[in-house]
Amino acid sequence: MPRLFGTDGVRGLANKDLTADLALGLAQATAVVLGQGRSAEARRAAGKRPVAVLARDPRISGEFLSAAVAAGLASSGVDVLDAGVIPTPAAAFLIADIDADFGVMISASHNPAPDNGIKIFARGGTKLPDAVEARIEEHLDEPNWAPTGADVGRIRRFADAEDRYVLHLLGSLPHRLDGIHVVLDCAHGAAAGVSPEVFRDAGARVTVIGNDPDGMNINDGVGSTHLDLLAKAVLEHKADIGIAHDGDADRCLAVDAAGKIIDGDQIMAILAVSMKERGHLTDNTLVATVMSNLGLRMAMESHGISMVHTKVGDRYVLEAMDGGKFALGGEQSGHVIMSEFATTGDGILTGLHLASEMARTGKTAAELASVMTVYPQILVNVRDVDREGIHKDDVLAEAVRTAEAELGDTGRVLLRPSGTEQLVRVMVEAADQTTADRLAHQIADVVRVQLAV
Repeated sequence: MPRLFGTDGVRGLANKDLTADLALGLAQATAVVLGQGRSAEARRAAGKRPVAVLARDPRISGEFLSAAVAAGLASSGVDVLDAGVIPTPAAAFLIADIDADFGVMISASHNPAPDNGIKIFARGGTKLPDAVEARIEEHLDEPNWAPTGADVGRIRRFADAEDRYVLHLLGSLPHRLDGIHVVLDCAHGAAAGVSPEVFRDAGARVTVIGNDPDGMNINDGVGSTHLDLLAKAVLEHKADIGIAHDGDADRCLAVDAAGKIIDGDQIMAILAVSMKERGHLTDNTLVATVMSNLGLRMAMESHGISMVHTKVGDRYVLEAMDGGKFALGGEQSGHVIMSEFATTGDGILTGLHLASEMARTGKTAAELASVMTVYPQILVNVRDVDREGIHKDDVLAEAVRTAEAELGDTGRVLLRPSGTEQLVRVMVEAADQTTADRLAHQIADVVRVQLAV
């Protein structure tokens, strides 16, 4: 059987792939695996029960799925603090803030409304290692805890969840946002309540779009995967910057006053330089995936900042950051992790610090983003080929060497097998788009011939 957990929890079409029965079973299995750590045992020794934080984004299906998770946890002797609709990074923060034993977030992030997912966080608000996820899957077929009487869990509203998170975000800021006009796109998602509030509290003038969630419009033409509407609003309102979140607000992308996109690589470059100047960048090192633009590496080199490169996926960025105790890392997609303040990507935190750097330096978003030159980049997906053969075929290796020789120091080639589909991704960066396109398609043609199945 394939693993139930993917790269970011359990995800699928709600009420078909991800059912109430599955949510209930996952909650009960999680209670067994995560409800027997030191903190949980200490609570039991004191006559108390393990505690879990539960939250969701505003999708319709989140209502029945969170109810199923709450029932599964409480029936297994876990007290549930239901925080309602809040961002994923807020849930992670709250787990650590109240020293809960673990937590569950119901969200499918940037996916459309019919999808949903279950993300499980360990004590401290950290993501689960693969081995722990595997143990939870194994326990789906094992007997559950079924306490009775006073030992069953209670389900209570986490009344001050949002206030705790807002105060945490405001306390992280190195500089207030007075004088900055921000357009926020909340993706009709979990950021709709929190993000406008915290930006206003930080001193910004705020215009909001995508802040009317109805349960079915999350990510629908808005948010970090659809930036056209944000760019239009920034121009219309003559704002200084536009900031876009995704459905669960763990991402942040931006547009400058002219409507030009500022992606995750550029945001990381801005924050890395600022943090180094202020003495907050551990070992003057930034962690990013192999898909980050070549321009990011070159910009960091010019500012005396080292880079650690990881596989694609924020969990691998987190692993590298944890291993080296690094302060900043992320992905081109806008998952930016500031480990001093968060255990996962936090789109609101990232946006606040980006705007704060504008206020601190007096520079425009475009001026800040100019710290990095974005090299033209193209990604070609070659389907129905042997994805495991990319490092074994001599003809393909020679095609890559030839392209790399032509590019020299002005570009790079990256071949990567998909982790979920039978395809190979060919990525080429070059000094100009024409060269990138030509070389990418040349290599893709070789992949189709040499790795045909």
